[in-house]
Amino acid sequence: MLEWILRKVMFDRGIWSGAVLSRLLEEKASYRISAASISALINQQPRQMKTETLDALCTALECSPNDLWVHTPTPNEKGA
Repeated sequence: MLEWILRKVMFDRGIWSGAVLSRLLEEKASYRISAASISALINQQPRQMKTETLDALCTALECSPNDLWVHTPTPNEKGA
């Protein structure tokens, strides 16, 4: 199972709002995203994501994709 932890990464970097994240995306990664899309990224686990968006987030937040997700292995039900 993958858990999206963008909100925690933002908190750890002192980013308190989607507006600040949006500004960082534009300033550091030259990437524009709508306010609705920023809100969705912060408040929901994405079902899919463009590689450009992930790259921009990593650039703006100075992190790697591994910093934005936590992986918990799903137990193998058949082999248990």
